[in-house]
Amino acid sequence: MSARDLVFIALMAAVTAALGFFPAIQVPVINVPIVGQNMGAMIAGGLLGAKRGALSQALFVLLVAVGLPLLTGGRGGLGELMGNTGGYIFGWIVAAWAVGWIVERFWTQLNTLHVIIALILGSVVVDYALGIAWLVIGYDAPLLATIGAHAAFLPGAAVKIALTTAIILAMKRYYPLIRT
Repeated sequence: MSARDLVFIALMAAVTAALGFFPAIQVPVINVPIVGQNMGAMIAGGLLGAKRGALSQALFVLLVAVGLPLLTGGRGGLGELMGNTGGYIFGWIVAAWAVGWIVERFWTQLNTLHVIIALILGSVVVDYALGIAWLVIGYDAPLLATIGAHAAFLPGAAVKIALTTAIILAMKRYYPLIRT
């Protein structure tokens, strides 16, 4: 891995941290907030590809684990990672990898539809599945009610996907970071 790769990995971890400055919107039924930070995983995967995108999110999670207050609202530490949002936060690593893997497969002909599909599969399907599993297994949340409560996240996810799609396509055009 080159120094350039390490810089981009650190930069995307910093972007994810910066997205924590947007205030959270609390979803009362499952006590999980709507945050802008998961856009960091989507952007990282879409700009850096699977491996570097996932590593950027792993670095972010490691920094949170050691106590840096990088999560939305200035939270950090192992307690936050083991709390009810932990499945989503750990899921950002897998989501970045999934988004990056799909984007890499379509890189030479990447278009809006490819990016939207990558973001839906990586961010919504993968991250929500991990977050829901974490809540159901670790917190005895009822499965169907937990899945149903995630409908509250969909409008925000649509906005984040639209913004992230524009970012990924603009960066591909003007400053591509994925090499094929």
